[in-house]
Amino acid sequence: MSTLPLETNIPQIPLQRPDGTFATLSDYLGQVVLVVNVASKCGLTPQYAGLESLYKEKREAGLTVLAFPAGNFRDQELDSDTEISAFCTLNYGVSFPIFSKISVAGADQHPLYAGLTHALPQALAADEFVTMMQKHNLHLASEPELLWNFEKFLISRQGEVVGRFAPHIGVEDPRLAQAIEAELAKA
Repeated sequence: MSTLPLETNIPQIPLQRPDGTFATLSDYLGQVVLVVNVASKCGLTPQYAGLESLYKEKREAGLTVLAFPAGNFRDQELDSDTEISAFCTLNYGVSFPIFSKISVAGADQHPLYAGLTHALPQALAADEFVTMMQKHNLHLASEPELLWNFEKFLISRQGEVVGRFAPHIGVEDPRLAQAIEAELAKA
């Protein structure tokens, strides 16, 4: 897996929380970060349970999960941050940070996702995901910025994008689990 540094401005991009306060990726330097674009009405939404389990199991070791709700794919996200937060808490007991709803693709793509997709343009197992979508009669754009909801970016303790995983790769998938473990093992 190639390691590309985040562009210098990426760690400083304001990331709005549902309560109106802001964070940046630089707030998480020293931790391994899994960034996930999420949606509440998607066939992959049950991945919240695995993400929460992973977060609880690995946060003491230095892992955090950051969720970014988005409605870019068939408008599968709820309308308001309040609805999204309530859904995640009530249905999945989510305790990892969930940020305000953003756009992760298209003309209004949030700068965070512009930087992440620029750093790693291709997701691991993208071809598997495209084939799976085609079996469900869903066809993606020829060169999408992001494949779908629940695509994952792994960021090292030093703030480098070290992995990008197709949406169907859940936390139990050895490809993601091993990448996370490898990053956690690094000082």
